[in-house]
Amino acid sequence: MSDYGFFLSFNNQEEVFRFPVNPERIDVKDSGEGKSYTVAGLGEVNAILYPKLTEISFESFFPGRAYPFVHLGSDQKLKLPIEYVNTIKGWMESRRPVRFVMTGLVPDPLSGTDGKNVVRAMKSFGINMAASIESFNWNTMSGSPEDIEFSITLKRYVFYGARKVMPVKDKKAAAVKTKDRPDDRKKPTSYTVAKGDTLWSIAQKLLGSGSRHADIQNLNGIKDHEVRKLAVGRVLKIP
Repeated sequence: MSDYGFFLSFNNQEEVFRFPVNPERIDVKDSGEGKSYTVAGLGEVNAILYPKLTEISFESFFPGRAYPFVHLGSDQKLKLPIEYVNTIKGWMESRRPVRFVMTGLVPDPLSGTDGKNVVRAMKSFGINMAASIESFNWNTMSGSPEDIEFSITLKRYVFYGARKVMPVKDKKAAAVKTKDRPDDRKKPTSYTVAKGDTLWSIAQKLLGSGSRHADIQNLNGIKDHEVRKLAVGRVLKIP
């Protein structure tokens, strides 16, 4: 004989109840999310993507009295049907996941025989998953107004959270030097000697290197004995 139990809990099992009447069946939906594309010369192809979240749905009722087949809670008490309804609605409004647990014992089909008698060992099975309550519909039964019928659909919930982003030092980026801004100033073609100027200082200022003083000297025909006595106000050509 098989035995089943269906439980729904909330907030790490701080609140939990067992469905008092087992549903006749549960529907489990697992589906993929493949997409089809048409490729020239090949026709339709299918791209296999990650599967969708598992959905579980079932129907049953919350009894208004203790029928012989009713499963009582751990406190051996039966809640009023509207209490079950309000509990589920409250969990839905909290926007937090619940946990669905289904446990059961079924005859093991691989069990052997003892003489002429078939020995049926029992095998346990179960479903235990965090879930969101996707839909919950209920109504009173016309023939038994104290009972409440319901249907519920649960979808597997995957816990996730935002991760703190840690900055990564990019050594390569740090090593990259910014390029100097190009000097687009127009170079002078002449220079008027001022007090204190020497050919070296003029070459350093205008040509970027004092060692180019000879270029200025040669271009302007300055003799060696004139180098140390540049006349203030003399106009020099700059190479």
